[in-house]
Amino acid sequence: MNQPPLAVRMRGIHKQFGSVRANDGVDLAVRAGSIHALVGENGAGKSTLMSVLYGFYQAEAGDIEIDGKAVSIRNAQDAIALGLGMVHQHFMLIDTLSALDNLMLGCEQGLLLRGARAKARERLAALMTRSGLQVRLDALVGDLSVGDRQRLEILKALYRGARILILDEPTAVLTPQETEQLFGVLERLRAQGSTILLITHKLKEVMRICDQVTVMRAGRVVHECAIAETSINALAEAMVGRKVQLGRQGMAASAAQEVRLEARQLSCADAMGVPRLREVSLSLRAGEIVGIAGVAGNGQSELLDLLSGLARPSAGVLRIGEQTFGSNRGEHWLDPLTARKLGLAHVPEDRHARAMVMAFPAWESAVLGYEGLPANSQRGFLRGTAIRAATAAMMAQFDVRPPLPELGSAKFSGGNQQKIVLAREIGQAPRVLLVGQPTRGVDIGAIEFIHAQLRALRDAGCAILLVSSELDEILALADRVLVMNEGRITGELPIEDCDETRLGLLMCATSAMETKETLQ
Repeated sequence: MNQPPLAVRMRGIHKQFGSVRANDGVDLAVRAGSIHALVGENGAGKSTLMSVLYGFYQAEAGDIEIDGKAVSIRNAQDAIALGLGMVHQHFMLIDTLSALDNLMLGCEQGLLLRGARAKARERLAALMTRSGLQVRLDALVGDLSVGDRQRLEILKALYRGARILILDEPTAVLTPQETEQLFGVLERLRAQGSTILLITHKLKEVMRICDQVTVMRAGRVVHECAIAETSINALAEAMVGRKVQLGRQGMAASAAQEVRLEARQLSCADAMGVPRLREVSLSLRAGEIVGIAGVAGNGQSELLDLLSGLARPSAGVLRIGEQTFGSNRGEHWLDPLTARKLGLAHVPEDRHARAMVMAFPAWESAVLGYEGLPANSQRGFLRGTAIRAATAAMMAQFDVRPPLPELGSAKFSGGNQQKIVLAREIGQAPRVLLVGQPTRGVDIGAIEFIHAQLRALRDAGCAILLVSSELDEILALADRVLVMNEGRITGELPIEDCDETRLGLLMCATSAMETKETLQ
């Protein structure tokens, strides 16, 4: 049987940043009309290779062919002209403009936009019908869901004539339903002849939708094959260079200890007055991990904000240790500084918006929120030398790559950024840890490491609240599971009574009767 021609061929690609060899003689061959996965640990060189292909970086050596012809890609404009489109993990959209205006940016075709908008609408209507990418063109991007923004980014690439799509961690922030919708779109595009390069850490998704896979490790290709010829375990071992132990490790936590945090009847609404949390009550005990399961957008984020002091509820009471905070007028609610003094640490869901300052070097991000500690400052001035040394030690302990405290926070891959945030919060030996989506955008080796760190912290007596959209992660880590839907807790189960089916049913339950029927 004849193989389809190659849409992309890269030979001997070398790319170096200072002393770090991000790509070390990489070869890549991608068949036309296929979905080709590019996988590897954080820092393996995947995104660098795709940035070379898209013209963001220039390789020191190597050749690129598109559709069998040698090309020189000096910038993104060259890439677009050759039919390439790239959708980044962090969307390149302007929230204050409409979806239509975002699509037209850079290809307005003159100063008079009325005619151009009409032509764009007509062309986009046909494109949306053909691709299945339905987007509300007149909506402000800031009002769109994450899934809609993802579709808009892909539509933008197709609108510019992309035949070869590069998708960088496209499902990192999508709900399971949105992921399935995206896969339906990708399968449709593949059937229409598009070629898709998929950078991802989620090996189940690789096995679900891809045709071929290339594995990178330490800047080199270490494995490539057809999906039909491999397995999740084989890919995981190729990525990390050893067998990886995921899933549940050992027994659940021992006998319950003292309550470290207790919330009663927490409620809140968004800026439009829509209820986001509805009378949520929970407790966290020392030496246990309590998992919150649920489809993203059902109140988990608001719960983390209230418990960490980033937001104030409309009703409810919170107790941390011996201190109580109320929502009534005149009562003091928790604030982040007080939370830290009480031994409460927080790993936010959005590391870019809430956990790091991208313009700061890593050593400054490594002490955010703790810069006032004697180890980090003296008489109001940061102890830069001491912080840099501590950051270097932390990077070695948490396997942050590259281990360079002076490197800008934005220069690290998402998984290594997450390690920096986790190291900062865990390093304070907290009494309570709130952690949101701890392994979002993180490779399989780092997932194993992060899970081990959370278990060790639990075993040392910390009370941990874990919010994750990954049921596998909840089942691997939690000792007790709460399920949220539409701002309510719809069920509570010990881990021995949990499985994906039961949790999935609870995630859809909207009433006490439905919850009772599911639990019976």
